[in-house]
Amino acid sequence: MCGHEPRRALKRRCADAGLSIIELMVGVVIGLLVAMASVSSANIFNAMQRQGMSSGGAAVNSASALSALKNDATSAGLGFFGEGTYLCNTLNLSVGTTLHSNGASFSPVRITTATAGDQIDVVFANQIAAGSTVLLNGTSTGATAELRSLLPVAVNQAVLLAPDTPGNACLVRTVTAVTPSTATARQQLTFASTGRHNGGVFTTNPLFLDRSRVTLLGDLVWRRYRLNGTNLVLEQPFDGTSAVLARNVVGFRAEYGTAAAAAGSTTLETWQPATGTTFATLTQVGLPRVRAIRVGMVTRSPQREKPDAAGVCQASTDKPVLFGAVAEPDVADWRCFRYRTAVVVVPLRNLVLGYTAP
Repeated sequence: MCGHEPRRALKRRCADAGLSIIELMVGVVIGLLVAMASVSSANIFNAMQRQGMSSGGAAVNSASALSALKNDATSAGLGFFGEGTYLCNTLNLSVGTTLHSNGASFSPVRITTATAGDQIDVVFANQIAAGSTVLLNGTSTGATAELRSLLPVAVNQAVLLAPDTPGNACLVRTVTAVTPSTATARQQLTFASTGRHNGGVFTTNPLFLDRSRVTLLGDLVWRRYRLNGTNLVLEQPFDGTSAVLARNVVGFRAEYGTAAAAAGSTTLETWQPATGTTFATLTQVGLPRVRAIRVGMVTRSPQREKPDAAGVCQASTDKPVLFGAVAEPDVADWRCFRYRTAVVVVPLRNLVLGYTAP
């Protein structure tokens, strides 16, 4: 053995013999400690990564949903104004034989207040020329329309028939045939019952007298934003389709930005919820005061955070607040989640320009 040899030879031979059992055990223990530390760091990193991804995903979803809503709301009212006049206080509108508005009060932007979350409806034409109107030449019952000047309309596009003075209901019709004007005849539009918006039977079918207005709509668009549980959904009432825009939404509110009631006031002065006699249902009294809407949304992070050493969650210390009111979380352990509030303000340019005389 090594111990029976001279000291110098002993040193050389013991070094050649490799590690002792004690050295090996120390190395194994150190390796285990390093591995345990690495696993713990990896778990912490993965948890942080999951939390960051869920928070980032929620923020992106919120921004995308509000961006889509902003684009639609910006177009609200296109096609329903002419020469500084709002054409349609009430509306007859159908798709096939389904009545979507049977002479009811109509507003191209409408906020409906509900405890679970507000609902926003926007209606607009997709034709950039929808702000211009032409006049009827003679009366129309909604079956045909003879025009005093050219309307650049094609078959399967929608038009709006509006009374010469506001009062009677407007009517949306789909063009099924266009007879072009000649040297002796005027342009004539035909609205057969096969057209998309021509199949409804309304309680009241007003006559559109000579010099009533006709506006090109193209495709009429109706979009609705509302909460379904904790999902913000986009619905299209004309065809019944819907899509989820954002999940884990615990608050969705909207308000009108309004000018003062004084005649001629145009400055946005207050934010008004859709309540009270003037703004619960927009009519020709409240609509001219609306300049913008603001929409707020509160989303909850999908990733629950762990409590501290005392078993108390510290992710959130207070419930989220939206427009001065608490947005009630949908979970009992709400302190274990983070919340993000996003607000967008949308100027309603078609309403503002539509009420401004040329």
